Amino acid sequence: MPQRSGQGIPVRRRRARTPIEALDQMPRETAPVWLFDLDNTLHDTSHKIFPQINIGMTQAVMESLGVDEETANALRTRYWKRYGATMLGMVRHHGVDPHAFLHRSHDFEVAPLLRAEKGLATRLAQLPGRKILVTNAPLRYAQTVLRHLGLLRCFSAIWAIEHMQVHGHFRPKPSVALMRHILAHEGIRPRRAILVEDTLDNLRGARNAGIRTVHVFHPATPFATRRRGRPDFVDLRVNSIADLLGRRRPVRSF
Repeated sequence: MPQRSGQGIPVRRRRARTPIEALDQMPRETAPVWLFDLDNTLHDTSHKIFPQINIGMTQAVMESLGVDEETANALRTRYWKRYGATMLGMVRHHGVDPHAFLHRSHDFEVAPLLRAEKGLATRLAQLPGRKILVTNAPLRYAQTVLRHLGLLRCFSAIWAIEHMQVHGHFRPKPSVALMRHILAHEGIRPRRAILVEDTLDNLRGARNAGIRTVHVFHPATPFATRRRGRPDFVDLRVNSIADLLGRRRPVRSF
């Protein structure tokens, strides 16, 4: 189950819609529910944190399996590409304890490595509707990042990788079954939900679950340069959360 957070003269021409107004085509009385990714969406993980996570993951694989660094690094990369999380491969193929592995791989000080937009909490507060964090990262790491960014109270719930189990099996993003499970547990109709995310595969999975999608383009996200323009499963493409609020021109809206 998810972790709950603390909690003149008028001009006669049509005003251009902001990205939010363009995205929200539901009745006014029905507020959207925003599902936010964490890494490279709410903060710039590629700046310093991803390299640290890679080091921690490799070290955790080495310690768990008693292999050398080259072997561990190859396994880390292979399992991440295949399953969306190295931890899943370690659990499925080597029977490691997922909680111990996640703790070891993310055992570093987050605060000095963080970089994010200024005024992010204020911008999130301006978005109408509930916000839920949905991240393939571990809970403790996600809470720490949100706390240091002043965002913890912005979210009514946190779905971290520990909570991403469907019928007893881990199913992280981009699992369609996971997204449907979250919607059912939170009592959300699919068309009310909007996933804000930097990874295209995860957005595709959400769209297959009937969820609307916002692609936060981050050039350092793996595979970000494989596809140009806006895929048909992305409703809106932006460069930042500020773009989402219409403070700057979005890359392309629909």
